[in-house]
Amino acid sequence: MPYMPTNHSDVPIRLFKSDFLEFFTHIHPAVVLIIWLPIAVWHLSRPIVAASLSVGEIALAFAIGVIVWSFTEYTIHRFVFHFEPKTNHPTVERLIFLFHGIHHVQPQIKTRLVMPPIVTIPLALIFYQLYSLVVGNWLAASHWVDALFAGFIVGYVCYDMIHYATHHLPMRWGVLKALKRYHMLHHYKTPNERFGVSSPSWDVVFGTLPDDTPKRRPEPAA
Repeated sequence: MPYMPTNHSDVPIRLFKSDFLEFFTHIHPAVVLIIWLPIAVWHLSRPIVAASLSVGEIALAFAIGVIVWSFTEYTIHRFVFHFEPKTNHPTVERLIFLFHGIHHVQPQIKTRLVMPPIVTIPLALIFYQLYSLVVGNWLAASHWVDALFAGFIVGYVCYDMIHYATHHLPMRWGVLKALKRYHMLHHYKTPNERFGVSSPSWDVVFGTLPDDTPKRRPEPAA
């Protein structure tokens, strides 16, 4: 993603001339909980009601779904949101700005910190079909799909809530403080590194966690 200077105004930059389209660019974080937690519970309840998996298998599938989400989070943030175009075509630059550039320009705008349902609902349908194809068809384990997808959704919800919190809640202790600092460093020091929001794990795996160890100055020659 090309460098974009930070705009500290509390007045949101307008993205569309149409009031209808502009409405969908402002999302309260509670919307994420209202839409996605019931869906996650429904998917998690299906293998319980059908008794198609044991409690241990459900827990394992759920945990795998959360891990798959964390990898998806990293991948989308690094390669889609921070896409580096080889051309300065206005349409490409506009799309980059709409997808994620606006957040780096105005990271303080509360209603532009979680992903809008107009984007996440189609993506969720695509990912569910991928789970069904890979796990249900290729691995012949369709009874695992719902528990996996429930974990995936909960992982996404945690990501959006953590992202909102890093910008607008104190987060003064322990892991929460570390996550806030980590994401602020991404915004204000290393925008092309530290892509993990809910966890730095994939930054470690893929080498996008910068080495902040102070460098020792060489000793002067005698």
